[in-house]
Amino acid sequence: MNIVACDAQHVGKLTGLFGGLSERDLTLIKEDLTDPDAVRAWAGQQWVALDGSDIVGYAAVRTLPEWSNHVGELRLVVDPTRRSGGVGRTLARYALVEALRAGHRKLVVELAADQENALAMFSSLGFVGEALLRDHIRDRDAEFHDLVMLAHFVDGTWAGMDAIGLTDELGLPEA
Repeated sequence: MNIVACDAQHVGKLTGLFGGLSERDLTLIKEDLTDPDAVRAWAGQQWVALDGSDIVGYAAVRTLPEWSNHVGELRLVVDPTRRSGGVGRTLARYALVEALRAGHRKLVVELAADQENALAMFSSLGFVGEALLRDHIRDRDAEFHDLVMLAHFVDGTWAGMDAIGLTDELGLPEA
């Protein structure tokens, strides 16, 4: 698997990836990313995970506006046929490092509360629970679901890594 910056050449395959998601998955994405114009308009740092020429995952970090511009919102989509194989973890870790390099001090990710595997994966990467919003998601069948916001506080997490020299080993800036 190779992770590269997402650019215009990936739009067609990305809309194919997003178009192949289940109704449940599409409910959890804020924008209609099955529309190529919406994919082209997406702003922020973006990467795709490639297996050969196939896109098997997508990650993006969008900087929040104005007074929260030190915060990045992480988005992650993995091809359903490739889940539980490490694609999401590898992409999320890559996005986390790149967000740190770009100067973000906090990253957040929003998940449905019942996405146990994703919650465990993000927790293992240093994300902690920050908010539970009850009945915040309404799916396409008009059923409500809780939303969990997880946060990764860069200074606290990476300070420990810096103290033992891991940031130098990884080629990362000091927190």
